[in-house]
Amino acid sequence: MGNITLITGGQRSGKSTYAERLALERSERPVYLATATIGDEEMAERVRRHRERRGPQWINLEEPIKLSLLDLKGHTVLVDCMTLWATNIFFDQKEDTDSALTALKNEFDLLTGKKADFIFVTNEIGMSGISPNAMARKFTDLLGFFNQYVAARADEVVLMISGIPVKIK
Repeated sequence: MGNITLITGGQRSGKSTYAERLALERSERPVYLATATIGDEEMAERVRRHRERRGPQWINLEEPIKLSLLDLKGHTVLVDCMTLWATNIFFDQKEDTDSALTALKNEFDLLTGKKADFIFVTNEIGMSGISPNAMARKFTDLLGFFNQYVAARADEVVLMISGIPVKIK
């Protein structure tokens, strides 16, 4: 217990499917910790498809911001995903990148201080061009800094490219 795995990559690169498979290899009854909030029909459909794919062996928990408040001791926990978690905190902190990053780091440290095996899924959103939108640039910076923070603390980092896991660390 106490292992941290970070799985990163682009949208639809196979991150969640790979993370789910990894969690099931580590535990017969893993925890799926969803950070998404459902704001429209398309997101509701995404969540429905994810739940259907996972099946009944999963313990499903939902928490958009305060993940550390959950009792996760002794479990294998898949946090899907850091990008939505960062989005929730970014807007909770009134789009202040510095305070959002501080909040994310503090919450991450509290969460991973529990005796559990963690698998985090995140997106690499900074690999393309610079957005002309100021808010998008601020969020890209936030997620990039948070991804670096988690990767530095992770025991293993995997980059997903077109469904293929590439071990980085």
